[in-house]
Amino acid sequence: MSGLTCEQLDELEERVEELLAEPWDKGTGRPRELTLREALIVSCGYTRNNITEEVWAEIFSVHQTTVSRYITELTPLIDQATEEFRPSAEEAAEATRDAIALVDGTLWPCWSWEGESKLWSGKYKTTGHGSLIVTNLQGRITFVSEPVTGNRHDMAKLEGSDVEKILKKAGGVFGDKGFIGTDYITTPIRKPQCRQLLQWQHEWNNQVSSFRAPVERAVATLKTWRILFTDYRRPLTTFKSSFRAAIGLYFFKESFA
Repeated sequence: MSGLTCEQLDELEERVEELLAEPWDKGTGRPRELTLREALIVSCGYTRNNITEEVWAEIFSVHQTTVSRYITELTPLIDQATEEFRPSAEEAAEATRDAIALVDGTLWPCWSWEGESKLWSGKYKTTGHGSLIVTNLQGRITFVSEPVTGNRHDMAKLEGSDVEKILKKAGGVFGDKGFIGTDYITTPIRKPQCRQLLQWQHEWNNQVSSFRAPVERAVATLKTWRILFTDYRRPLTTFKSSFRAAIGLYFFKESFA
């Protein structure tokens, strides 16, 4: 349910326990409704499956408010515990140096909060936050950018960002039409308004698409952490911590491969 193996859960539990301000089970006073391991299963499982808190409450025979409290308490700790596994911009730049890189933009959807019009993405026709993902030719993710509001186009996310610095050190970069206009990213040719694409242009686009396929598969794999794929329902102020926890858990699992 947590998306982690027993070995991975053991390691995460040890890391989170070290970050607790006080012992989970004090041995005095009112006992916790769930053990630390069970609470981690709930918190990681919520990130993995994004099912409602009421369902988790029924699974563990506790109240929904208990589940909500533990998710709120442990998600930032999971974020901290897995921080070292999330590649930094410097690590990603070194891994990408002089190699072929792939880049793609994606949206992490969320509820449409009143007064948060910047979350609306015209490209995806829904609300959420956007990031850029960089992979190598084999589809291994080397960097995931911090989320920004969904109204920002891929080029706006790229300009002046860590991703731009990473890609400029690569030996070559393939991207989709959202990156047309850069002088260092190879993109498909956009269809002119006045005519169809020529045969050689179709062939060019097919070749670019075949090179880009690994990054699209990588994004799909990342979104098996369903909190990144289905609407985020918790308070908007908690999104970035939940996002970092999900990305951290992805790379944490990868470190065991």
